[in-house]
Amino acid sequence: MGFKDENRSEAKVNRLSDMPPKLSMALFAVALGLSFWLYWDGLAEAVLRWQLQEEYSHGYIIPLVSLYILWERRFQIAAGYQSFSWWGLPIIVLALAILLVGEISALYMLIHYSFILLLLGLSIAFLGSATRHTWVPIALLGFAVPLPYFIEVILTSNLQLISSQLGVEIIRLCRIPVFLSGNIIDLGNYQLQVVEACSGLRYLFPLMSLGFIGAYLYQGSLWKKVILFLSTVPITIFMNSLRIAITGLLVDNWGAEMAEGFLHDFEGWLIFMACGGLMLLLVLLMELFTTRLSIRQAFAVPVSVSADQYAGGGMASLKCPLPVVVAVPMLLAALVGLTSIESREETATLERINLATFPLQLDEWTGQDDSIDAEVADKLGFSEYVMINYHNPEQRPINFYVAYYASQRKGVSPHSPKVCIPGGGWEIANFQRTTVDQIPVNRVLIRKGLQDQIVYYWFEERGVPIANEYIKKWMLFKDALFLNRTDGSLIRVTTPVLPDEDVMDADQRAKAFIRSSRNQLLQLLPAKSLEGTL
Repeated sequence: MGFKDENRSEAKVNRLSDMPPKLSMALFAVALGLSFWLYWDGLAEAVLRWQLQEEYSHGYIIPLVSLYILWERRFQIAAGYQSFSWWGLPIIVLALAILLVGEISALYMLIHYSFILLLLGLSIAFLGSATRHTWVPIALLGFAVPLPYFIEVILTSNLQLISSQLGVEIIRLCRIPVFLSGNIIDLGNYQLQVVEACSGLRYLFPLMSLGFIGAYLYQGSLWKKVILFLSTVPITIFMNSLRIAITGLLVDNWGAEMAEGFLHDFEGWLIFMACGGLMLLLVLLMELFTTRLSIRQAFAVPVSVSADQYAGGGMASLKCPLPVVVAVPMLLAALVGLTSIESREETATLERINLATFPLQLDEWTGQDDSIDAEVADKLGFSEYVMINYHNPEQRPINFYVAYYASQRKGVSPHSPKVCIPGGGWEIANFQRTTVDQIPVNRVLIRKGLQDQIVYYWFEERGVPIANEYIKKWMLFKDALFLNRTDGSLIRVTTPVLPDEDVMDADQRAKAFIRSSRNQLLQLLPAKSLEGTL
């Protein structure tokens, strides 16, 4: 009896495996369709970032290039096919698990990369070992994934500083006196600010994509491919610095109009084309000292498998991909599950946070409202903010700033002062983590020329004060998962070190203000438990 049942099961599997190739292809198409449906919101967010941020405008091209490579390799894929592989299923399960975490926490980066992982899993499940011809175009999609905002801010800030410094050195080589303060280039008659748009990210991301494609097509050895791809970073930094220097020289000779409008944008395109030219020059130099291939030979596309070979190749014996048969109901179940998750609204207080009510009179401190430029405020993305300039009876000043984010799920989160401070021309002379009345805080001594300032800052994450930004990220993920909350705030207290005092005096003043403002602040920000306000 047991043998008969076993034989029947084997017969069913054999009949399923004998499914016509067209039906097998249709099944794979269904799995792909379900995948796109499942990830539709996440993919739409990526396209929105491509549209809104020039750094990712190359994202529209990446999927087209990926499809083109797959089309060019279609005969190799067909000829290399042997059988499906069950190894694709664990990868699909992992991708769906990452998707679940990404959806609950609304961390789009996880959603985007899990989509790429899912495509890889489906390819392995359907094509088996022939995935060696598909993994590169699938991996290429990773260059279209927008980075989380906090990583983007760190990269932008560092690239701004490096590009500004190198650009100024190039200007000095031309024997033109120039002074650099943070990201501000002072030419005497004119001042140029190296803003975020000039950081080099608009070159770096497209150029890295181009370098990856070039390394894939390059017929050189592995070490040459690696060098070609990694060279995109120094090429980007150098050429962006050169652009800044050229802009400075043009402004110094012909006025500020040289840094604006069509000429400035056209200059950017020329620099990007020059970056591509430097990559080709690098290939020529590597070939000059090694195999001596020409550019045409180095990037020659391998001869495709002929249609006759395709007809008699592995795809002619295509069997029903059983792992894909299993994956389809898994995708359907994930789709149903995520539909219920999407209807889950984030927990929030019923009363709207209104930081504008923060008192201007605070113990001995008297304040005056200040404001942030509308363009800067829009970029910071906070829900509410307050900025007040206080002074005590001795006219010692304190700048108090709070930015509240009702939700950090869309990738929007407070910009760390540690990242932003250098961009204003200030240097971080000393940084340490400490406590003020058991509140964990970051203490920063910043310096510009002979002027010093003390900055204290920390984050209030759902009623919990946090100084460490990595712990903050972990708690954000954990609370989004278990509490359905991602609200949070940045609190910053700044005071100058005046000429008639030392650093300790300014330090004590900032600490005293933190103690005075703490209770008032906690009354306005959401508490750890929302039971009292719901």
